[in-house]
Amino acid sequence: MRVLIVEDHKELAQTIALGLRREGMAVDVALDGETGLRRALQDTYDVVVLDRDLPLVHGDDVCRALVAAAVRARVLMLTAADNVESRVDGLSLGADDYLSKPFAFAELVARVRALVRRGQPARAPILASGDIRLDTTQRVATRGGRRLELSPKELAVLELLLAADGAPLSAEELLERAWDEYADAFSGVVKVTISRLRRKLGEPAAIETVPRAGYRLRS
Repeated sequence: MRVLIVEDHKELAQTIALGLRREGMAVDVALDGETGLRRALQDTYDVVVLDRDLPLVHGDDVCRALVAAAVRARVLMLTAADNVESRVDGLSLGADDYLSKPFAFAELVARVRALVRRGQPARAPILASGDIRLDTTQRVATRGGRRLELSPKELAVLELLLAADGAPLSAEELLERAWDEYADAFSGVVKVTISRLRRKLGEPAAIETVPRAGYRLRS
């Protein structure tokens, strides 16, 4: 999943981004409302974590603009105000969820994942194909009952392949959905990650390359 954090407190923004990346998410950061709005409109995100009190363009106006543009991303609004009126105001702007500062990071992760699920067809927390299983809540993958030691990015790619249910995903789709803005499209990072994932999944080979279409899990 791909997340945009719009937060003017640089240290907090980078801390959130680092934590979410460790959870296997692709994360971009904007430090003001103008930049955040531009990125949210030009790129595809699953969730926008949006601070309310932003410079250049206020978070309320960013939220209104995203709702008016009917972007796919769900909006999780952050604010230092902790009262019912503030929460009602934020939700009335079109935000999908609301979280008061300071917050527990585990709760932020849970809310982000819940928003992603809300924007997708309902699916079980356990994804499986053959003897490959992925617990999307615990972020644990197994094959034939054997736990796989996967990196966050390998877990993210495996989750996308499992969710595709046998349909091929192109390298471009994987890059857009599992990597952030700093990924070099010409670096071959997707090919390298697929190669590592194939090796860790073991035999028989689980991922096949579909000519001119991308990658998919063997049924």
